Amino acid sequence: MGFLEKAENIIFIGNSGVGKTHLATALGVEACHQGVKAIFINCHELIQKLQSAYEKGTLERVLKRYSNYELLIIDEIGYLPIAKQEASLLFQLIRLRHEVHSTILTTNIPFSKWGDVFQDSAVTAAILDRLIHHSRVFQITGNSYRMKDYKVEREQRSKKKTPDDPP
Repeated sequence: MGFLEKAENIIFIGNSGVGKTHLATALGVEACHQGVKAIFINCHELIQKLQSAYEKGTLERVLKRYSNYELLIIDEIGYLPIAKQEASLLFQLIRLRHEVHSTILTTNIPFSKWGDVFQDSAVTAAILDRLIHHSRVFQITGNSYRMKDYKVEREQRSKKKTPDDPP
């Protein structure tokens, strides 16, 4: 996994259900099999942990913890808005990891719309600058696997109904 040796980032961008989280998880599992210290966390959960640490006066310790993972996987950036203070905390973590350790991100938001998510153009630019530098960006297109599975299951259920089944 050459990207880890080079401290490169991987960013998966695409609509819901196209497999971004699945791919990020697979890379994380393979990294763990190779002895890499890795962690997977939802973006909103990570921000809550950083905010809580900030309020308790333990931010430096929590930032150090997350910055020391050889691989940090942050899932679902942009599904919920991120306040200025929260964006600043996330920036601090990204800054500490930059060119030291790899980060994998999943998002359904194109980079051009990240300013809307982070609500602070300066912090958005700083975060993107560090994330995109030495990164591999994958734009994933296609239909949602979950929706496809749902339609198949629904079709199978409708074929199994007998005349005596309730509607």
